[in-house]
Amino acid sequence: MTDATNSAPVRMTGGEALARMLQAAGAGPVFGMGGFQLLPFYEACRALGLRHTLINDERTGAFAADAYARVTNRVGFCDATLGPGATNLTTALVESLNAGVPLVAIVGDANRDHAWKNMTQEARQTEILRPAAKELIRVESVRRVPELLRRALAVATAGRPGPVVLAVPEDVAHGEHGFSPAEFEVPERTTRVPALRARPDAAEVARAAAMVARAERPMLLVGGGVHLGAGYAACARLVEGQAIPLAHTIGGKGALACSHPLNAGLFGRYSRIANDMIAESDLLVVAGCKLGEIATKRFQLLPEGVPVVHLDMLAEEFGRTSRCDVALWGDITAGLDDLSDALAGERHGRAAWAASVAPRMAHWREGARDRLESAERPINLARLIAELNRLMPEDGVLVADGGFAGHWTGLLYETKRAGRHYVPDRGFASIGYGLPGAIGAQLGVGPKRRVAALTGDGGFNMTLGDLETARRVGAACVVFVVNNAASGYVKALQHAVYGEGKYQSSDLVEMDYAAIANAMGCRGIRVEDPGRIADAVREGLANTDTPTVVDVVVTRDPAKMLPGVDSRTLTVEKGDRPV
Repeated sequence: MTDATNSAPVRMTGGEALARMLQAAGAGPVFGMGGFQLLPFYEACRALGLRHTLINDERTGAFAADAYARVTNRVGFCDATLGPGATNLTTALVESLNAGVPLVAIVGDANRDHAWKNMTQEARQTEILRPAAKELIRVESVRRVPELLRRALAVATAGRPGPVVLAVPEDVAHGEHGFSPAEFEVPERTTRVPALRARPDAAEVARAAAMVARAERPMLLVGGGVHLGAGYAACARLVEGQAIPLAHTIGGKGALACSHPLNAGLFGRYSRIANDMIAESDLLVVAGCKLGEIATKRFQLLPEGVPVVHLDMLAEEFGRTSRCDVALWGDITAGLDDLSDALAGERHGRAAWAASVAPRMAHWREGARDRLESAERPINLARLIAELNRLMPEDGVLVADGGFAGHWTGLLYETKRAGRHYVPDRGFASIGYGLPGAIGAQLGVGPKRRVAALTGDGGFNMTLGDLETARRVGAACVVFVVNNAASGYVKALQHAVYGEGKYQSSDLVEMDYAAIANAMGCRGIRVEDPGRIADAVREGLANTDTPTVVDVVVTRDPAKMLPGVDSRTLTVEKGDRPV
């Protein structure tokens, strides 16, 4: 019997029990906005010295928790009060759900003695939040708070991770119970991902290995699951050992360093060389990738007749969007290592296929040189990303907002080492993720590493108020605002589909975001000359005292707003989504 087991029960509120469980879990910052329902939880956070971060909108709090979880591979935490606080979480929860990010959202609910009697701010929030989460757990008894928070952590980190909503009625948070210290225990494995690793069936691994051994032009296609399973070494071992080129989705960037000679870069809607290599391949090994619309160019990219080996931790993904000849159900690291083991000693004749990556990539770079080195005014976004490639530190993190910020950086931004050094919100691709994502990522990696975000002016407008949050909590991130005075992605689509001049509700008023940042006590830098971009990047990265906003004035021409596509020559087929 331990001392904790023998200790007398301590009477406390349900809110304090929540806080003590977070303390036991080693929780990082909790992002939220208080209300009466969770008041005892907030008081306990203060008394216990937990790091609770007030945000200015619950959605941004959940976005920040999401980014924190991605860069640390630990569970992110956020909270919201009854009604509008709870419903504001919805968009961000779906981002985490679709992207497989472990999150626990503690949500206040109505006092059960008075529920459904027109309580202030009461809503059918359970029905709203349940489909946005991996699981919703309602705490119906004060004494069950530790048990159910343990359950929330276990669900959030098991299998494909995801967000769990812990609904806490007002009377549970304010009610009291005598808890023994032994009740406040959390298994360490449930505080991070991967929590558990499962190996694919050995017979299926052998089948897959036989197919790889016969293949002359195989490709490894990797999605965001590589980060959830920390499969970087396993990817390198397979591609280097078997001379197999690797391509990645936007979320899978970082499976290998972008400079690796076997990294063919992004595949899908935008591509450097990977789509062409996929078309030439005779076997596709897909790992930690859902093969969704973007990755498959609306399900048209994978060539007919080419067999597919699919490795994923979620069995429901097999055959969902494409053929699946061998299904490997398990963890990405374990699965790829098992495949490498099964292929050990096999001779292959793929040296020329693997060696073709470098000259193809060099040819692409030469063709993109005019954009990457562009001196045009307004600024070409490719020039900004080229400077970020040159100046971001090796251990830096770039957060990419939804919309074209993700598309441009997915195609052009280059991480310098394997790992999660690029954080796009591709689960739901909601704009408005850039600034709060940078806050969460900066708090996750710590002040010694640099975090930057790329966001459009539309996305920045959505969350501009949380620049105050970044300043208050000491998140000295650098936010690059792509200022095109438009909802650029929508305007580019309108241009592609309907033609020049046919724009509706896609223009914004011209704003000076640098001046706004300076007025909010942050550093603001406005860049209109491409020759000044490098200095602005250096200045922003050097400023570790306050957040920095770099307002980059880019093209207003909707024909030039998308990467890899000139909308003036784009052909749009009926019913197609062109870009």
